[in-house]
Amino acid sequence: MATERLQKIIAAAGISSRRKAEELIAQGRVTVNGQVITELGSKADPQRDHIKVDGKLLRGAERHIYLLLNKPRGYVTTVADPEGRPTVMDLVKHVGERIYPVGRLDYGSEGLLLMTNDGELANFLTRAASHVPKTYLVKVAGQASEEDINKLRHGLRIGSKPGMRGMQAVRTAPAQVNIVRQGENPWYEVTLIEGKNRQIRRMFEEIGHHVEKIKRVRYGSLRLDVEPGKFRELTAQEVAALRTSKPRPAQGVAPRSAAKSAARFIGKARVQRRDQERFRSRREGAPTQEEQGRHAKPKFGRRGEAERTKFASRGERQAAGQERPRESQQQGFQRDSRGPRKFNRGERRSEGRGPRSRSKH
Repeated sequence: MATERLQKIIAAAGISSRRKAEELIAQGRVTVNGQVITELGSKADPQRDHIKVDGKLLRGAERHIYLLLNKPRGYVTTVADPEGRPTVMDLVKHVGERIYPVGRLDYGSEGLLLMTNDGELANFLTRAASHVPKTYLVKVAGQASEEDINKLRHGLRIGSKPGMRGMQAVRTAPAQVNIVRQGENPWYEVTLIEGKNRQIRRMFEEIGHHVEKIKRVRYGSLRLDVEPGKFRELTAQEVAALRTSKPRPAQGVAPRSAAKSAARFIGKARVQRRDQERFRSRREGAPTQEEQGRHAKPKFGRRGEAERTKFASRGERQAAGQERPRESQQQGFQRDSRGPRKFNRGERRSEGRGPRSRSKH
């Protein structure tokens, strides 16, 4: 068998996560064939080498487990909670292997939660580039207008709230939003391809509606089909479908990449138009109000024409009769295609002017 990194072998054996395994290696608690290993990135062959952690021999890679859990409200999606609240690990005891949740559901949210010990699949499902669709049933307070719902469908900017940690202003990707039950407090079906912190709650708060309930009913190709607090193991076909999950495009909304390309093209066009307007205004003077349909900004601020005349070139001032040519330009210089030049000594003598006399002291 090919060699692998030690932290990967330790994580596959169910001892700890890869990050925790790196700490164990750095602390000198891992040995390979009796030799203490402290260098991160060291490799070993789990079939041939004797790998021990705290003196205990690894038993080899653990069996991969994939569970579908119906998380109730009031449970934290984490392995251990420093505040002592109930966690989803309390619902999957006696599984026999170390597993962990994939993604997260808020403390007040419920529904489908995937749990596994397959790190590669978990990384694929949680990274932003995978765009695995997740569908939720959402109950909101008050009826939202169609215009506001379209904002959610096309993506909108959700800002940070005062006093809320980890809430950064971000723009959401296009989403599918369909009403499933009318009423004073209607239910919506919302499908996302991303998972920002408290995203659904922040989206509806942005359009002025508080979210009362959230329940995840689909995760990729998986559907919620167990009672709250219960779980079941996934079939091989379901696991294979998760590995090849692809996003479903939002109805009536352009893909994110196309939207970004269009915005980039529009931005470039605006810059080109702005540069053209600036060039034209510098060449022809400040445009009038009728030309632009709005108040035209003076070229030189509030001081207007006097300031423009002050910074005009000498040639422009002379052409406007505001400045007389210099005496040297009238007598001692002449212009040709190469610009101004002085008369040479012979030309000055031919005109009877001769060389200038120098005063003697």
